[in-house]
Amino acid sequence: MTRNFLKMSSLAAVIAFTVSCKSNQNEVDATDAETEAMASDEAVTYNVDAAASTIEWIGSKPGTDHTGAIDVKDGLVFVNGETVEGGEFTIDMTSITVTDLDEEGAMNLKSHLEGTADGKQTDFFNTPEYPTAKFVITGLDGNTLQGNLTLKDVTKNVSFPVDVTYDGDKMMLTSEEFTIDRTDWGIKYGSANFTDIVADKAISDDIILKVNLVATK
Repeated sequence: MTRNFLKMSSLAAVIAFTVSCKSNQNEVDATDAETEAMASDEAVTYNVDAAASTIEWIGSKPGTDHTGAIDVKDGLVFVNGETVEGGEFTIDMTSITVTDLDEEGAMNLKSHLEGTADGKQTDFFNTPEYPTAKFVITGLDGNTLQGNLTLKDVTKNVSFPVDVTYDGDKMMLTSEEFTIDRTDWGIKYGSANFTDIVADKAISDDIILKVNLVATK
């Protein structure tokens, strides 16, 4: 990652235009990929602590919510003083957990989401072919983080609110809950908008996410 200083203030107008808080979960518009943020020479590298970092998720269909988490595999964050200037992290899509079902139900849903169940490979995340996802920071304005999210082979730019705090050599980046539309990444299984399934049997296009990232220098 080339380490040239990115003037974050120049992104303010773009971020304000692309973020759309349509609900309590900060529903965001997925737009075309942007150029990644380049950190200054003065920036310090923080290494993501995979064991302490996670992404929480909520998916739903009529009358039912499912909850779970996904591990962060690795990553770097470039910090100048207490200002995040760039970075990226990799998401281990083979680590999906389901927390609202009993053991058998959780394993069945996990295998469906990961695409390891027979005949279900391409329904959702197809982890045998796409074992990781990636988020690359493209800007930060105030408490709004902007970045390119790659799921499967599709990259879209999203923006969402975050809180960044420091404790000694540790940096914590925690997002508010935000909502993405999975169909923006071509994941259309069970969607009422892309299949003939009736609405009361459909799976919601929306996935609520919450990022909890810990990194140390």
